[in-house]
Amino acid sequence: MGTKKSREDLLQGTLDMLVLKTLTAGQLHGYAIAQLIQQLSNDLLCVEEGSLYPALQRLELNGWIEGNWGLSAHNRRARFYTLTPEGREHLEAETNRYRRQTGAIARIMGFAFE
Repeated sequence: MGTKKSREDLLQGTLDMLVLKTLTAGQLHGYAIAQLIQQLSNDLLCVEEGSLYPALQRLELNGWIEGNWGLSAHNRRARFYTLTPEGREHLEAETNRYRRQTGAIARIMGFAFE
C-alpha cells in the first residue's frame, strides 16, 4: 500500500510564487530559500532540491530573479538569488491571481447543499 505523506506537494506555479515571495526578504541561496519556506509553513511545505533548483533556473531565465556566486555563512560557494523589478511585478500579479482563485475555491467549498 502507499505511504502517507507528511508534507504537501507544491504545484509548479505555487512554488514559483513562494520562491519569489521569500526573496522579498533579500538575497538568499537555494538552501536558505527552502528552509525559509519550510519554517514559515510550520514544516507543512518541504521543497526538495529536485523541485527547487529547476524552479530557480526557470525564474532566472524569465528574468524574475538574478543569481550571483558568493560564499555562504559556512564559507561554501553558493549561488545567491535576488528578486528583480520584473520579478516583483510578476509576484504582485501572481499574488492577485492566487487570491482570486483561493477566494473562488473557498466560496465553492463553503457552499451548503441542503
